[in-house]
Amino acid sequence: MDEHKNIEDLAKEVREMRDASVVAGKNSAHAKTKADASRKNMISAIILLAGLFVGSLFVDVAQLFRGSGFSEKNLSQSEIFAANGKTWVAYDEPMVNVSVLTDNACGDKCDPSDVLVWLRRVMPTISAQKIDRNTPAAKTLIAKFGIKTLPAYIFSDAVAKTNFYSQAQVIFDAKDNQYALKTDQLGVAPGEFLATPTVDASDATFGKADSSVKVVVFSDFQCPYCKSFWPTLRDAMQQYGDRVLFDYKHLPLSVHPQANNAALAAECAQEQGKFWEYGDKLFASQDEWVNTTDTQKFKDYAKGLGLDAVKFSGCLDSKKYQSQIDASTKEANDIGLSGTPAIFIGNQFKNGVVSADDLKSAIDTELNNGK
Repeated sequence: MDEHKNIEDLAKEVREMRDASVVAGKNSAHAKTKADASRKNMISAIILLAGLFVGSLFVDVAQLFRGSGFSEKNLSQSEIFAANGKTWVAYDEPMVNVSVLTDNACGDKCDPSDVLVWLRRVMPTISAQKIDRNTPAAKTLIAKFGIKTLPAYIFSDAVAKTNFYSQAQVIFDAKDNQYALKTDQLGVAPGEFLATPTVDASDATFGKADSSVKVVVFSDFQCPYCKSFWPTLRDAMQQYGDRVLFDYKHLPLSVHPQANNAALAAECAQEQGKFWEYGDKLFASQDEWVNTTDTQKFKDYAKGLGLDAVKFSGCLDSKKYQSQIDASTKEANDIGLSGTPAIFIGNQFKNGVVSADDLKSAIDTELNNGK
């Protein structure tokens, strides 16, 4: 090959230049300096030609000695590569680091695997690192973003350069070049709540007040899922009433225009000792009152249950218990709830329409743990 011949010729010239420089060195220091410069130039030329000979392009040290890596030339020609038994895919998006805040003691409930699989479908260049909630780094992020549930996902600023972010900024909370994913807006069920509800003296309760097991339910009387869960809750109350405390809290959702009025009516019934019976009536007649815009139906139900109609009407018209409903809603928001029904059974959390068997199993587990 011409390149091979050129290399040999250049090598011969280098040797001749070296010998000449030795002779010249005996005659003149200036000649030696000139010979050294020429020798360096020749060696550089040999390296250049050798590089052209072995591949007509430069490759990095790792690629030369390990036989791996990809040259810039190849990267510009293909997006998929095979090397060392693996297939590599090139993306035009940046690598995005994500810190996954979790609880090592939470177990499978806090496993982020499913969410990470989904995230990699929309952002294939993410690199995840788990951080336990008890570490200083996690505590800093929890305080910074007001994180209420785990797992939580905090992204580096590179996420803002991805195509996904450009289309879904609304599900990120940005602070100081970090981005927290709003998992509640994605419908991701929490694995663990960093805060749990308290039983307030003003709440509607049923059962043993000093029980070690408490079932707290956030509900909305206009919610169809709450309506489906209500019979299960009422049956459990009858079954465990002497061993468990059941607590009802209001979370009227903004998408249900009559939910707040229904909650006010239920509290007015509570004032006369008929909260649970009135709740039965509200859910049984839900299809009837959801299409109304005033409070007359709620007054009719109170009268049908034998409540003092005048007292009830005055209570409802004045919105006497609005502050209590607002406090319950705020508590739900502070905890991190976004839907109903939301059920806390001791340290366990269930959302949606929980079956009778699942509710019983959760209660029994808490009772056994308390022994």
